[in-house]
Amino acid sequence: MDLSTDNKEKNLKRIKNAILVMSGKGGVGKSTVAVNLARALNVSGKKVGIMDIDIHGPSVAKMLDVEKENLSQTPTGFLAPVKVSENFYAASVAFLLETDCTPVIWRGPMKSNFITQMLDSFAWPELDYLIIDCPPGTGDEHMTIIQAIEKVTGAVIVTTPQHLACLDVKKAVNFLKQMSVNIIGLIENMAYFECPDCGKRIEIFQKGGAGELMNEFKIPLLGTLPIETAVGESGETGTSLFEKTPPSAVAKTFLEIAQKLSSNKNNQKESEVNYV
Repeated sequence: MDLSTDNKEKNLKRIKNAILVMSGKGGVGKSTVAVNLARALNVSGKKVGIMDIDIHGPSVAKMLDVEKENLSQTPTGFLAPVKVSENFYAASVAFLLETDCTPVIWRGPMKSNFITQMLDSFAWPELDYLIIDCPPGTGDEHMTIIQAIEKVTGAVIVTTPQHLACLDVKKAVNFLKQMSVNIIGLIENMAYFECPDCGKRIEIFQKGGAGELMNEFKIPLLGTLPIETAVGESGETGTSLFEKTPPSAVAKTFLEIAQKLSSNKNNQKESEVNYV
């Protein structure tokens, strides 16, 4: 058997749950959700990995404050994902770029090849969850990771409240259905802003889109996230939302979503892990 194929099979056996974070649309906060969902699972006691398959716009490394890290080799010759913190690991094309402004000028086959290599050529440790941050759209990257993993646990869909955003989200939902990927639930991001002075909720975007998706596709709502300055600061500096005391409203919501994922009946239990 080819060594890379053998390593991929070992990786898949070590990963209990592989969860896509998708939207179909840019600008809705997929990476923000993916990073903070991974952090929430980690602080809840889970062993977590995050894989950034947004080849042209990788942001996970920056948001985790590990963008200056380099990939290293294991004694067996495979690449080791970057260790973010205890029981938390990351893989991204960003670790191979000269600077954070270096563009990745690759056609589809090269993108697919690198995504496959993140399973074939990386030595992942045992993980309870592998969170996969997907780019906008429903193209090569999405099909490649679904086919490479062979048995994705499910997908979390991210949207913003306005109906315009939901048009692309519907495409992503239908794509996942055609690819036979279970949709775990919906996260409505940037749903409102709470005035720090009066406490009034201000709905900046036209509301109703999430409800439309839930009704049309029978997708459960995992959580509603406000617009919060702490989220922006966390993404810019690479600091964790979950290190602050008391935790912000958005941090509490992410922890609640992590709990829902942990109790999801579709998640693989240790005795049931059997990727084929």
